[in-house]
Amino acid sequence: MRSHYCGQINESLIDQTVTAVGWVHRRRDHGGVIFIDLRDREGVLQVVFDPSDDAKLFAEAEQLRSEYVIRVSGKVRARPEGTANPNMATGAVELQAVDLEVVSRSETPPFHHDEPASEELRLRYRYLDLRRPAMLENLMLRHRVTRALRAFLDTEGFIDVETPMLTRSTPEGARDYLVPSRTYPGQFFSLPQSPQLFKQLLMISGLDRYYQIVRCFRDEDLRADRQPEFTQLDIETSFLDEAQIMDIMERMIRGLFQDVLGVALPDPFPRLSYAEAMDRFGSDRPDLRNPLELVEIGDLVAAVEFKVFAGPGADPEGRVAALRVPGGARLTRKEIDEYTAFVGRYGARGLAYIKVNDASAGRDGLQSPILKFLPDEAVAGIMQRTGAETGDLIFFGADKARVVNDAIGALRDRLGVDFELLEGGWRPVWVVDFPMFEWDAQAKRWISLHHPFTSPQLTDPAALQAEPGKLLSRAYDMVVNGSEIGGGSIRIHRSDMQSAVFRLLGIDAAEAEEKFGFLLEALRYGAPPHGGIAFGLDRLVMLMAGAVSIREVIAFPKTQTAACLLTHAPGQVADAQLREVGIQLKRTPKVES
Repeated sequence: MRSHYCGQINESLIDQTVTAVGWVHRRRDHGGVIFIDLRDREGVLQVVFDPSDDAKLFAEAEQLRSEYVIRVSGKVRARPEGTANPNMATGAVELQAVDLEVVSRSETPPFHHDEPASEELRLRYRYLDLRRPAMLENLMLRHRVTRALRAFLDTEGFIDVETPMLTRSTPEGARDYLVPSRTYPGQFFSLPQSPQLFKQLLMISGLDRYYQIVRCFRDEDLRADRQPEFTQLDIETSFLDEAQIMDIMERMIRGLFQDVLGVALPDPFPRLSYAEAMDRFGSDRPDLRNPLELVEIGDLVAAVEFKVFAGPGADPEGRVAALRVPGGARLTRKEIDEYTAFVGRYGARGLAYIKVNDASAGRDGLQSPILKFLPDEAVAGIMQRTGAETGDLIFFGADKARVVNDAIGALRDRLGVDFELLEGGWRPVWVVDFPMFEWDAQAKRWISLHHPFTSPQLTDPAALQAEPGKLLSRAYDMVVNGSEIGGGSIRIHRSDMQSAVFRLLGIDAAEAEEKFGFLLEALRYGAPPHGGIAFGLDRLVMLMAGAVSIREVIAFPKTQTAACLLTHAPGQVADAQLREVGIQLKRTPKVES
C-alpha cells in the first residue's frame, strides 16, 4: 500500500511520486488550502490539498478527521521559503496530494495526542495511547536496546535458552503467582519470580554461557518501577569469577549506551563497597550525580547530654549522621517541617537541624533548637567535619543505623532534586562486598541479603556459624543514576556449602529437600563454579528514555493495583472452569437492605 514511511520522505525524494499511509495526526485549513499531518511509526509528513489542483480531491480532504486511516499519493516538493520546520525529519518537504483513499474512519478519540490525559484513561485506551509519537519512540528504543544486547552477547559466546513458565513454588522474597493444575487436583504450578534455579542447572548441564530475555512474575506491592510481570535480561556463566563477569557486563552496558544513545560511559566504572555506599550515601544504590554526602558524627556526640544524639552515638547498632545542604539556610520553618514529615515515612522520629547564618561568628552565628544541648567542642567538631559555610543548613539523623540510612539517604535524594544539585549525564557504579546475611529481628532469624544461592567470601562451610553478621558475599550490583539496573553474584556450587547456608537460614534438611531437592541433587554431580547477573530491562529502558515510570516503556502494563484497564483483568471465571481445577470459591453472602 505504501512506497515509503512518512518519516522517511525527505529532500532526496523531491519531484518523485510517492505513496504513504497512516493516521491523520492533525488537520489544518489555511486560506482554502488543507494541510494534513500524516503520521506513522517513523514520523509525520505534511500533505497539502489545494482546490486549484483538484476540487474533488479537496472536497474529500475536507471530510478527514483526527485518527482517520488514509492512503495518499502525490509528488514530493520543497516547502515554500520560510515554512520549513527544522524540528521535523520531514520538515523541509511536503507532499502535494494527487490521490486519496480513506482506509478506515475513526470515532472521536477519548483524548487527543497533543493533550494531557490521565494515566487511567491512557491505559484504558492503550492502543490509542501507543499511537502517540513519544510512546512509539519508547517502544522502538526498547527494540534497539534488546537488539544491541543480543548482538553483544552473541559475539561473547552466550546462548539464548528458554526456561519454563510453569514451575515449582520456591521462596524468593515475594509472593508467587499460583496456577492450579487440572491434571493434579489440589496442586499448583507457580509463575517464576526469576529463572535463578534453572540457569544454575544449565551451568551444571555444561552450557557454560547462557542468556535469556525473560518474563518474571512477583505478586508484590507496586510502584513506579515495579510491575507484577516484568522483563529481565538473565545471564549466567561458568568458570568465571566476579571480576571477569563484571568486566563483560560493563563492556556490554558501555557498548549499549554508545550504540543506542551515542553516550560514552566511564571506562572503567567506579566501584564502591556496600559499607562505603551506606556510610556516604545511606543507600546501596547511590546517585553519584548528587554531591551531597552523609557524614558520621556519632563519636562527637556519644557523650553529650542530648540523649537523642548520645543514645545512638554510643550504640554499636546506632548511627548519628549529618547532611550538609549548601544554601539550605534559606529554608523556612514550614519547609523544614515538610522535610521532617518526609523522613518520618522512613521511620525517623524527627529531623534535627542547624542553620549556619554566619560561619565566622562561631556558635553565635548558628541557629537551632538543639544548640543549647550541645557543648562547644561538639559543635566545633560538627562544623569542621561537615565543612559547613555561611548560608548552609545541616540536617541530622540519629537512630538505629538502618533507620538513619533509609531516612537521611532518601532525604539526600530529595534535596538533590529540590535544590537542583544533580549533575547532568550518566554516573554508573558497581556496588560490591555486600553482607551475606542480615538479622530479621521480627522473625528472630538470619535472612539472605540477596538470595540463598549467593556464595560467601569463604570456602569452609563450618565457618559460616562463627559470625554470620560479618560475612561478606560475592555479590555485585550495577547502579546508574541512583537506580539498580542489574544485580548478580557468584553462586554456591558445592552441596555442602549450600546445605550449610540453608541451615543458617533456618531451613532444615527436610524443608531444603522438599523445596530445593532437585538443585541439591544436581550439585552433587560435578557442578562447575558459576555466577551471573540479571538486568531489569524495563528499568534500564525507562532510564534511557528519560521516563519516570516503567509503564511508559511497556506496551501493555498493569496499574499500581495490578489491574489491566484495557482487558479488565483480572476477572471472574465460570464455575465450570473452577471445578475443572478443583477450586471452590467462598462467596460472601449478600446483606439484605
